[in-house]
Amino acid sequence: MLAVECDHVNIRYITGDMKSIGLKEYCLRHITGNYHVKEFYADKNITFSLEQGDMLGIIGSNGAGKSTLLKAISGILIPTGGTIRTHGKIAALLELASGFDADMTVRENTYLRGAMLGYTKKFLDEKYDEIIAFAELEKFQDYYFKQLSSGMKSRLAFSIACLVNPKILILDEVLSVGDGAFRKKSGDKMKEILDSGITGILVSHSIDQVRELCNKILWLDHGNQIAFTSDVEHYCDAYEEYLMTKKLPRCLEDIDKLADGWSVRCERERLEKEAKETQKLEKLLESGKSDTAINAALDIIRKNKPELLRETAE
Repeated sequence: MLAVECDHVNIRYITGDMKSIGLKEYCLRHITGNYHVKEFYADKNITFSLEQGDMLGIIGSNGAGKSTLLKAISGILIPTGGTIRTHGKIAALLELASGFDADMTVRENTYLRGAMLGYTKKFLDEKYDEIIAFAELEKFQDYYFKQLSSGMKSRLAFSIACLVNPKILILDEVLSVGDGAFRKKSGDKMKEILDSGITGILVSHSIDQVRELCNKILWLDHGNQIAFTSDVEHYCDAYEEYLMTKKLPRCLEDIDKLADGWSVRCERERLEKEAKETQKLEKLLESGKSDTAINAALDIIRKNKPELLRETAE
């Protein structure tokens, strides 16, 4: 069953029209013959579809049109052209501080945000303790929202969206919030959510995160669709090489070349790392006292080549 369908979606912004420059400037420019309207396409001809349970990773450099597309899928923006169809309730985490009132408490904001997502007070009463516990805000429930750190705000927003029951979950750079422990917890929660059959869309600059969580990739560049595919590893390799070389692929052959280039780069870096470790080991053996040098050498071998110790034991 399809959960999200985007068919030749265009999102256009106009600069220099009366709404952006004001009536006075509009009239002056008309009188002087200096009135011009500029069009800018944030997204152009975007087409893809997601089945229920899919997790889409949207990748691309800053200004690619990723967040704009998410707003259109969420219903915040209306596309200039094309169609977007979604099937099921959507929970979107786009701008993490949106939907909260700075002068209300954490407790009040939890109910406010939940109500904006369409949930009843009875449902939120049942989920409240779970939401606060996951966000690790038990001691801050009666603090004003403006008194929280940005990490706390992000944790609360993520917790409300994930511990309710949307059919489609949209995340814009929110799995990278908080400390390392919370990032791991939020990642584990996303895996649990996806295993339950929820459809997800993730925008992230962490390619490792995309590799781990997503089964489909949408690659955008300056509003243009470069690729939509289920070959996540291959296209993530190509994208990482593109970030290094800035050579934008124009065809499938270019994608393959970029992916191969990334594999070569990773292998070269691995060999260079091993060479440095070998040099470090040699220096320890040459300069250290016998017991110290041997123990240091064994530590390096255990870390980098544990199989050598197993072979020796056998």
